[in-house]
Amino acid sequence: MAPSTEQLLEMDRQAWTIRLFEEALAQVYMEGKSPAFDIGSGTIPGEMHLSAGQEPVAVGTCAHLGQEDTVVGTHRAHHFAIAKGVDLKEMAAEIFGKETGLGKGKGGHMHLFDPKRKFSCSGIVGASFPVACGAALAAKKKEKDWVAVAFAGEGAANEGSFHESLNLAALWKLPVIFIIEDNAWAISVAKSKSTAIPYNSQRAVAYGIPGVRVEKNDFLSVYDAAGEAIARARHGEGPTLIEVKTDRYFGHFIGDPELYRPKDEVKSLKAADPIGQFEQTIIAKGLVSRAQLDKERETAVKAVDEAIEFARKSPYPKSEEALEHVFA
Repeated sequence: MAPSTEQLLEMDRQAWTIRLFEEALAQVYMEGKSPAFDIGSGTIPGEMHLSAGQEPVAVGTCAHLGQEDTVVGTHRAHHFAIAKGVDLKEMAAEIFGKETGLGKGKGGHMHLFDPKRKFSCSGIVGASFPVACGAALAAKKKEKDWVAVAFAGEGAANEGSFHESLNLAALWKLPVIFIIEDNAWAISVAKSKSTAIPYNSQRAVAYGIPGVRVEKNDFLSVYDAAGEAIARARHGEGPTLIEVKTDRYFGHFIGDPELYRPKDEVKSLKAADPIGQFEQTIIAKGLVSRAQLDKERETAVKAVDEAIEFARKSPYPKSEEALEHVFA
Protein backbone atom coordinates (compact mmCIF):
# COMPACT_ATOMS: atom_id res chain seq x y z
CA MET A 1 0.00 0.00 0.00
CA ALA A 2 1.33 3.43 -0.94
CA PRO A 3 1.94 5.85 1.93
CA SER A 4 -0.79 8.38 2.66
CA THR A 5 -0.25 12.13 2.43
CA GLU A 6 0.10 12.24 6.20
CA GLN A 7 2.74 9.51 6.10
CA LEU A 8 4.68 11.27 3.34
CA LEU A 9 4.77 14.48 5.34
CA GLU A 10 5.83 12.61 8.44
CA MET A 11 8.59 10.87 6.50
CA ASP A 12 9.83 14.22 5.18
CA ARG A 13 9.83 15.75 8.66
CA GLN A 14 11.74 12.78 10.06
CA ALA A 15 14.26 12.91 7.22
CA TRP A 16 14.98 16.59 7.83
CA THR A 17 15.12 16.06 11.59
CA ILE A 18 17.78 13.38 11.09
CA ARG A 19 19.79 15.41 8.59
CA LEU A 20 19.72 18.63 10.62
CA PHE A 21 20.42 16.85 13.89
CA GLU A 22 23.48 15.12 12.44
CA GLU A 23 24.78 18.34 10.90
CA ALA A 24 24.29 20.15 14.20
CA LEU A 25 26.15 17.43 16.10
CA ALA A 26 29.01 17.59 13.59
CA GLN A 27 29.50 21.25 14.48
CA VAL A 28 29.07 20.88 18.24
CA TYR A 29 31.37 17.88 18.36
CA MET A 30 34.32 19.91 17.08
CA GLU A 31 33.99 22.46 19.88
CA GLY A 32 37.14 22.30 22.01
CA LYS A 33 38.90 19.96 19.60
CA SER A 34 41.12 22.48 17.85
CA PRO A 35 43.75 23.40 16.92
CA ALA A 36 44.84 19.81 17.65
CA PHE A 37 42.13 17.15 17.40
CA ASP A 38 41.68 15.39 20.74
CA ILE A 39 38.91 12.81 20.77
CA GLY A 40 38.57 13.04 24.55
CA SER A 41 38.08 16.79 24.77
CA GLY A 42 35.34 19.27 23.95
CA THR A 43 31.62 19.57 24.51
CA ILE A 44 31.05 15.97 23.35
CA PRO A 45 34.05 13.74 24.12
CA GLY A 46 34.48 10.30 22.59
CA GLU A 47 33.72 9.01 19.11
CA MET A 48 30.87 10.33 16.97
CA HIS A 49 29.36 8.33 14.09
CA LEU A 50 26.81 10.24 11.99
CA SER A 51 24.20 8.94 9.57
CA ALA A 52 23.57 11.86 7.20
CA GLY A 53 22.79 10.43 3.76
CA GLN A 54 21.35 7.20 5.15
CA GLU A 55 17.95 8.60 6.11
CA PRO A 56 15.86 6.49 3.67
CA VAL A 57 16.77 3.21 5.39
CA ALA A 58 15.48 4.28 8.79
CA VAL A 59 12.54 6.41 7.70
CA GLY A 60 11.25 4.06 5.00
CA THR A 61 11.32 1.11 7.39
CA CYS A 62 10.02 2.69 10.58
CA ALA A 63 7.02 4.16 8.74
CA HIS A 64 5.50 0.67 9.10
CA LEU A 65 6.29 0.18 12.78
CA GLY A 66 4.29 0.83 15.91
CA GLN A 67 5.34 1.45 19.49
CA GLU A 68 5.24 -2.27 20.36
CA ASP A 69 7.63 -3.19 17.56
CA THR A 70 11.33 -3.43 18.39
CA VAL A 71 14.21 -1.70 16.63
CA VAL A 72 17.84 -2.56 17.34
CA GLY A 73 20.42 -0.25 15.82
CA THR A 74 24.16 -0.02 15.40
CA HIS A 75 26.94 2.30 16.60
CA ARG A 76 25.62 4.71 13.89
CA ALA A 77 22.08 4.86 15.18
CA HIS A 78 20.67 8.38 15.47
CA HIS A 79 18.55 8.01 12.32
CA PHE A 80 16.96 4.79 13.58
CA ALA A 81 16.20 6.33 16.97
CA ILE A 82 14.59 9.41 15.46
CA ALA A 83 12.53 7.39 12.99
CA LYS A 84 11.33 5.10 15.82
CA GLY A 85 10.14 8.13 17.77
CA VAL A 86 12.78 8.40 20.50
CA ASP A 87 12.57 11.77 22.26
CA LEU A 88 15.04 14.09 20.54
CA LYS A 89 15.82 16.14 23.64
CA GLU A 90 16.55 13.09 25.77
CA MET A 91 18.72 11.61 23.03
CA ALA A 92 20.67 14.85 22.58
CA ALA A 93 21.20 15.07 26.33
CA GLU A 94 22.53 11.53 26.40
CA ILE A 95 24.96 12.30 23.60
CA PHE A 96 26.16 15.34 25.57
CA GLY A 97 26.59 13.14 28.67
CA LYS A 98 23.89 14.92 30.68
CA GLU A 99 21.74 13.46 33.45
CA THR A 100 18.52 14.29 31.54
CA GLY A 101 19.58 11.83 28.83
CA LEU A 102 18.08 8.46 27.98
CA GLY A 103 20.73 6.72 30.07
CA LYS A 104 21.28 9.60 32.49
CA GLY A 105 24.35 10.57 30.51
CA LYS A 106 26.22 7.34 31.17
CA GLY A 107 25.81 5.55 27.83
CA GLY A 108 26.69 8.10 25.20
CA HIS A 109 25.76 8.13 21.56
CA MET A 110 26.54 4.45 20.83
CA HIS A 111 24.44 3.16 23.71
CA LEU A 112 21.00 4.70 23.39
CA PHE A 113 18.15 2.87 25.13
CA ASP A 114 14.48 3.79 25.22
CA PRO A 115 12.26 1.02 26.65
CA LYS A 116 9.13 3.10 25.98
CA ARG A 117 9.86 3.03 22.25
CA LYS A 118 11.50 -0.42 22.29
CA PHE A 119 14.68 1.01 20.83
CA SER A 120 18.28 0.14 21.60
CA CYS A 121 21.68 0.18 19.94
CA SER A 122 25.21 -0.97 20.60
CA GLY A 123 28.81 -0.18 19.75
CA ILE A 124 29.49 -3.88 19.12
CA VAL A 125 29.53 -4.76 15.41
CA GLY A 126 26.84 -7.35 14.63
CA ALA A 127 25.19 -7.11 18.05
CA SER A 128 21.81 -6.06 16.66
CA PHE A 129 21.03 -9.44 15.06
CA PRO A 130 20.72 -11.73 18.13
CA VAL A 131 19.02 -9.03 20.21
CA ALA A 132 16.33 -8.58 17.55
CA CYS A 133 15.88 -12.35 17.40
CA GLY A 134 15.26 -12.35 21.15
CA ALA A 135 12.61 -9.66 20.84
CA ALA A 136 10.98 -11.53 17.95
CA LEU A 137 10.97 -14.77 19.93
CA ALA A 138 9.31 -12.97 22.85
CA ALA A 139 6.61 -11.61 20.53
CA LYS A 140 5.99 -15.08 19.11
CA LYS A 141 5.73 -16.70 22.55
CA LYS A 142 3.31 -13.98 23.64
CA GLU A 143 1.31 -14.61 20.46
CA LYS A 144 1.52 -10.94 19.48
CA ASP A 145 1.82 -9.57 15.96
CA TRP A 146 4.84 -7.48 16.98
CA VAL A 147 7.93 -7.53 14.80
CA ALA A 148 11.60 -6.80 15.44
CA VAL A 149 14.00 -5.07 13.06
CA ALA A 150 17.78 -5.44 13.23
CA PHE A 151 19.79 -2.81 11.37
CA ALA A 152 23.49 -3.23 10.59
CA GLY A 153 26.15 -2.12 8.17
CA GLU A 154 27.43 -4.32 5.36
CA GLY A 155 30.60 -5.06 7.30
CA ALA A 156 28.54 -6.67 10.07
CA ALA A 157 27.14 -9.19 7.59
CA ASN A 158 30.52 -10.93 7.75
CA GLU A 159 30.18 -11.50 11.50
CA GLY A 160 29.23 -14.85 12.95
CA SER A 161 26.30 -13.31 14.80
CA PHE A 162 24.71 -12.47 11.44
CA HIS A 163 24.73 -16.03 10.16
CA GLU A 164 23.78 -17.59 13.49
CA SER A 165 20.84 -15.21 13.81
CA LEU A 166 19.58 -15.80 10.27
CA ASN A 167 19.76 -19.54 10.81
CA LEU A 168 17.86 -19.38 14.10
CA ALA A 169 15.27 -16.92 12.78
CA ALA A 170 14.60 -19.08 9.73
CA LEU A 171 14.46 -22.28 11.77
CA TRP A 172 12.00 -20.85 14.28
CA LYS A 173 10.18 -18.65 11.75
CA LEU A 174 10.67 -15.57 13.89
CA PRO A 175 8.96 -12.24 13.06
CA VAL A 176 12.25 -10.41 12.48
CA ILE A 177 13.58 -8.34 9.58
CA PHE A 178 17.32 -8.01 9.03
CA ILE A 179 18.25 -4.81 7.22
CA ILE A 180 21.78 -4.22 5.94
CA GLU A 181 22.88 -0.66 5.16
CA ASP A 182 25.34 -0.96 2.28
CA ASN A 183 27.18 2.35 2.34
CA ALA A 184 30.16 0.72 0.57
CA TRP A 185 32.58 1.17 3.49
CA ALA A 186 33.13 -1.02 6.55
CA ILE A 187 35.02 1.70 8.44
CA SER A 188 37.72 2.15 5.78
CA VAL A 189 37.48 -1.20 3.98
CA ALA A 190 35.65 -1.32 0.65
CA LYS A 191 32.92 -3.93 0.38
CA SER A 192 34.69 -5.52 -2.59
CA LYS A 193 37.73 -6.14 -0.37
CA SER A 194 35.81 -7.79 2.46
CA THR A 195 32.80 -9.61 1.03
CA ALA A 196 32.92 -12.58 -1.37
CA ILE A 197 29.61 -11.83 -3.07
CA PRO A 198 28.31 -8.60 -4.60
CA TYR A 199 25.11 -8.43 -2.54
CA ASN A 200 24.50 -9.58 1.02
CA SER A 201 20.85 -10.13 0.13
CA GLN A 202 22.02 -13.19 -1.83
CA ARG A 203 22.93 -14.85 1.44
CA ALA A 204 19.26 -15.26 2.31
CA VAL A 205 18.91 -18.26 0.00
CA ALA A 206 21.22 -20.29 2.26
CA TYR A 207 18.64 -20.01 5.02
CA GLY A 208 15.54 -20.44 2.88
CA ILE A 209 14.21 -16.92 3.45
CA PRO A 210 13.51 -14.02 1.07
CA GLY A 211 16.44 -11.78 0.21
CA VAL A 212 15.77 -8.32 -1.24
CA ARG A 213 18.21 -5.80 -2.64
CA VAL A 214 17.07 -2.16 -2.76
CA GLU A 215 19.39 -0.62 -5.31
CA LYS A 216 18.47 3.03 -4.80
CA ASN A 217 18.94 5.20 -1.73
CA ASP A 218 15.28 6.05 -2.00
CA PHE A 219 12.60 6.49 0.67
CA LEU A 220 9.76 4.98 -1.34
CA SER A 221 11.79 1.97 -2.52
CA VAL A 222 12.74 1.17 1.07
CA TYR A 223 9.15 1.78 2.18
CA ASP A 224 7.88 -0.79 -0.32
CA ALA A 225 10.49 -3.45 0.47
CA ALA A 226 10.22 -3.04 4.23
CA GLY A 227 6.43 -2.97 4.10
CA GLU A 228 6.26 -6.35 2.38
CA ALA A 229 8.79 -7.90 4.76
CA ILE A 230 7.07 -6.53 7.87
CA ALA A 231 3.67 -7.74 6.64
CA ARG A 232 5.12 -11.24 6.11
CA ALA A 233 6.54 -11.23 9.61
CA ARG A 234 3.28 -10.07 11.20
CA HIS A 235 1.42 -12.89 9.45
CA GLY A 236 3.73 -15.58 10.79
CA GLU A 237 5.69 -16.10 7.58
CA GLY A 238 9.08 -15.57 9.16
CA PRO A 239 12.13 -13.40 8.54
CA THR A 240 13.36 -11.43 5.54
CA LEU A 241 16.82 -10.13 4.71
CA ILE A 242 16.94 -6.70 3.03
CA GLU A 243 20.03 -4.89 1.82
CA VAL A 244 19.78 -1.21 0.89
CA LYS A 245 22.34 0.68 -1.15
CA THR A 246 22.81 3.90 0.77
CA ASP A 247 25.37 6.70 1.16
CA ARG A 248 27.49 7.88 4.08
CA TYR A 249 28.22 11.60 3.80
CA PHE A 250 30.52 11.84 6.82
CA GLY A 251 33.54 9.70 7.60
CA HIS A 252 33.31 6.59 9.71
CA PHE A 253 33.63 8.97 12.66
CA ILE A 254 34.06 12.71 12.94
CA GLY A 255 37.79 13.33 12.62
CA ASP A 256 38.23 10.48 10.16
CA PRO A 257 40.64 11.81 7.47
CA GLU A 258 38.88 9.58 4.88
CA LEU A 259 42.08 9.00 2.91
CA TYR A 260 40.61 5.71 1.69
CA ARG A 261 37.80 7.44 -0.22
CA PRO A 262 38.16 8.45 -3.87
CA LYS A 263 38.45 12.18 -4.34
CA ASP A 264 35.07 13.93 -4.75
CA GLU A 265 33.14 10.76 -3.84
CA VAL A 266 31.02 12.54 -1.24
CA LYS A 267 30.39 15.45 -3.59
CA SER A 268 29.02 13.08 -6.23
CA LEU A 269 26.87 11.28 -3.66
CA LYS A 270 25.35 14.54 -2.46
CA ALA A 271 24.41 15.42 -6.04
CA ALA A 272 21.79 12.67 -5.74
CA ASP A 273 20.66 13.62 -2.23
CA PRO A 274 17.74 11.35 -1.26
CA ILE A 275 15.72 14.00 0.58
CA GLY A 276 15.67 16.35 -2.39
CA GLN A 277 14.79 13.54 -4.78
CA PHE A 278 12.03 12.33 -2.47
CA GLU A 279 10.49 15.78 -2.30
CA GLN A 280 10.71 16.29 -6.06
CA THR A 281 8.98 12.94 -6.65
CA ILE A 282 6.03 13.44 -4.35
CA ILE A 283 5.50 17.02 -5.52
CA ALA A 284 5.59 15.90 -9.16
CA LYS A 285 2.98 13.25 -8.40
CA GLY A 286 0.71 15.88 -6.87
CA LEU A 287 0.75 14.16 -3.48
CA VAL A 288 1.98 17.15 -1.48
CA SER A 289 2.78 20.81 -2.02
CA ARG A 290 6.06 22.68 -1.64
CA ALA A 291 4.47 24.73 1.11
CA GLN A 292 3.58 21.60 3.09
CA LEU A 293 7.14 20.29 2.85
CA ASP A 294 8.61 23.64 3.85
CA LYS A 295 6.42 23.57 6.95
CA GLU A 296 7.73 20.11 7.87
CA ARG A 297 11.30 21.32 7.49
CA GLU A 298 10.60 24.31 9.71
CA THR A 299 9.23 21.94 12.35
CA ALA A 300 12.41 19.87 12.11
CA VAL A 301 14.63 22.95 12.44
CA LYS A 302 12.81 24.01 15.60
CA ALA A 303 12.96 20.51 17.11
CA VAL A 304 16.69 20.18 16.51
CA ASP A 305 17.46 23.66 17.85
CA GLU A 306 15.44 22.98 20.99
CA ALA A 307 17.09 19.58 21.50
CA ILE A 308 20.62 20.97 21.25
CA GLU A 309 19.75 23.84 23.58
CA PHE A 310 18.15 21.44 26.08
CA ALA A 311 21.28 19.28 26.05
CA ARG A 312 23.60 22.26 26.53
CA LYS A 313 21.64 23.56 29.52
CA SER A 314 21.11 20.21 31.22
CA PRO A 315 23.34 19.35 34.21
CA TYR A 316 26.00 16.65 34.23
CA PRO A 317 25.47 13.57 36.43
CA LYS A 318 26.63 14.00 40.01
CA SER A 319 29.95 12.34 40.79
CA GLU A 320 28.46 10.51 43.77
CA GLU A 321 25.97 8.83 41.39
CA ALA A 322 28.68 7.36 39.15
CA LEU A 323 27.82 3.76 40.06
CA GLU A 324 24.04 4.18 39.92
CA HIS A 325 21.97 2.99 36.95
CA VAL A 326 24.87 0.97 35.52
CA PHE A 327 25.76 -2.72 35.49
CA ALA A 328 28.45 -3.51 38.05
